[in-house]
Amino acid sequence: MPELVVDFITSLDGYASAEGWPGWWGLEGPEYLAWLAESPEQDYMVLMGANTYRLMHGLTEEGEPGTDVLGGMSKTVFSRTLAGPLQWENSTLIAGDAAEAVREMKDTGEKSMRTIGSLALCRSLLVAGLVDRFRVVVFPVITGATGSERIYDGYPDVALDMIDSRTFDGQIQLVEYVPKVLDRPPGTS
Repeated sequence: MPELVVDFITSLDGYASAEGWPGWWGLEGPEYLAWLAESPEQDYMVLMGANTYRLMHGLTEEGEPGTDVLGGMSKTVFSRTLAGPLQWENSTLIAGDAAEAVREMKDTGEKSMRTIGSLALCRSLLVAGLVDRFRVVVFPVITGATGSERIYDGYPDVALDMIDSRTFDGQIQLVEYVPKVLDRPPGTS
């Protein structure tokens, strides 16, 4: 059965972006960029929402380092506001319920999937019990004054079983987990 990986890039304090900061908070180093160029899960379909689609397509067109590999990847965009056909190559638009569509892709498809950005989409897929792996790349910055898009707001309680970790360029942390959505905190009735 195909797997689904939720993939986040974050500041230490859990923000997806911050006002005035460049992509990757300006700290992308050669090891991290080499890992991106190796395209982990390069054959996976990339899932995203409309805002992430607009942002990433724009960054790719601007030549942002590390985004060029996205062009050739299969992309599925969930949106009720975008109209097809989408301009970015290898992109398919789905206007229906994302969790239902991903469940169908996992049940009947052969291609594994990963997300990029798309905080609300990732939250809904996790709540629906569809996420197999949860990967977070943490950059060594705290963006308390300028941070926007807090990643975990609105999430349920989730237990995470670590399956991998790695350090890039002596400062960027990658951690991977298998998530389990909890009905209540452990040890409570």
